[in-house]
Amino acid sequence: MSAAQRLDEARALLAEHPVVDGHNDLPWALRKQVRYDLDQRDIAGDQSAYLHTDIPRLRAGGVGAQFWSVYVSTELTGDEAVSATLEQVDAVDQLIGRYPADLVRALTADDMEAARAERRIASLMGAEGGHSINNSLATLRALYRLGVRYLTLTHNDTIDWADSATDEPRHGGLTEFGREVVAEMNRVGMLVDLSHVAATTMRDALDATAAPVVFSHSSARAVCDHPRNIPDDVLERLPANGGVAMATFVPKFILPAAVEWTLAADENLRAHGLHHLDTTPRAMALHRAFEAERPRPVATAATVADHLDHMREAAGIDHIGIGGDYDGTAFTPSGLDDVAGYPNLVAELLARGWSKADLAKLTWSNAVRVLRDAEAVARDLSASRGPSNAVIR
Repeated sequence: MSAAQRLDEARALLAEHPVVDGHNDLPWALRKQVRYDLDQRDIAGDQSAYLHTDIPRLRAGGVGAQFWSVYVSTELTGDEAVSATLEQVDAVDQLIGRYPADLVRALTADDMEAARAERRIASLMGAEGGHSINNSLATLRALYRLGVRYLTLTHNDTIDWADSATDEPRHGGLTEFGREVVAEMNRVGMLVDLSHVAATTMRDALDATAAPVVFSHSSARAVCDHPRNIPDDVLERLPANGGVAMATFVPKFILPAAVEWTLAADENLRAHGLHHLDTTPRAMALHRAFEAERPRPVATAATVADHLDHMREAAGIDHIGIGGDYDGTAFTPSGLDDVAGYPNLVAELLARGWSKADLAKLTWSNAVRVLRDAEAVARDLSASRGPSNAVIR
């Protein structure tokens, strides 16, 4: 079969079993670039000069469901972080309201299936970082009622009750309150997301949870030894837990040669007074100038496929998915440049002998199943106990 034929086959498969992507930072990009002015960033048309994401490219990429990240920076703390998270939730609401022919709110696994039947993109939300709840289980429950369906326990910084993968540990994993957060998430039906957390936090959460977990955008540490990735012993626990690890496309997490380069490029941004996650036109111009002097190691769809091959071997085909992290990274792999690129990854996996049944699990079924299973756990738990009013000590 030729490369062109495999790409056609990939597109046909995605028409039936579209991608559920675990993490897209479009709302934060809209906040940073235009303060949610959707007239300036009308994603009904081509926004490739500014964003990885718009509706035509989501359609071209075969995306059927998207967890929109309602991330806020850890530079925001306390009530300010909560308010900013609510603004992010509102931004997703605005997107859904503005583009009803293409986007539809999804709160449950059944909603995801209904959206697929209607050929609309099921729009879910995930909050990225426990700082978003300001140590308040009532705030956690409020976010769930607003439609947030996962909480990433930390972002890049260790918080009061959980250690991050990219900060100094303070707790050895989860604290007692951290375990209470996990228990309350199980009770309401919010997925426990273990991307960004330290390996000790991953293990503690797996010990504590009664429901399947997700990694919304993390890859295999055995393939690229970065702390943001998942160790094999954790991947091997997913079958017993029922969870899903969704491979990310961020080059500095998947390509060993890109790690050192990215650290230097991030430092270059900070030297110009910009945040290392900034993807505004000014930041990208600085990146391009830096790259002209120091060529960037480039990941490809094959790089991501290497991670998925390993994750399938370690966790099993029922426990893997895709979480690109578009609009949350300055750089993307060649062939996966934006949200239109998913067929290139599927074509690469077809070339490696992945069956259509396995690919359907990777792109659609596994993610829908993990949410459905979390909903079932929540029904059982909520019937036996009420809301927790625990506070952090």
